[in-house]
Amino acid sequence: MPEPYGIVSGPHSEHSVMLYALSTCVWCRKTRQFLEDAGVTFRFTYVDLLRGQEREDAMSVVHRWNPAASFPTVVIDGTQSVVGFKPDQLKEALGL
Repeated sequence: MPEPYGIVSGPHSEHSVMLYALSTCVWCRKTRQFLEDAGVTFRFTYVDLLRGQEREDAMSVVHRWNPAASFPTVVIDGTQSVVGFKPDQLKEALGL
């Protein structure tokens, strides 16, 4: 079972990137793989592996950026989000 949260380091650390995902979601895995392949430093949280208040807090953040509360939700610099597996939008937002 994967860790519920963590950090992946890469050479591109110009932006603060947070990936909210589900451990069982194929689109979440594709988004994470895209970020890793692009060498982006990012933090991640697998919301489905959290419990109690931790899970409620994470869902509250996801809901703020994505009212549908769907996954994956990527928050960039605390100013914008990309919802779903959208490599082109991520490239543009991250300047890749």
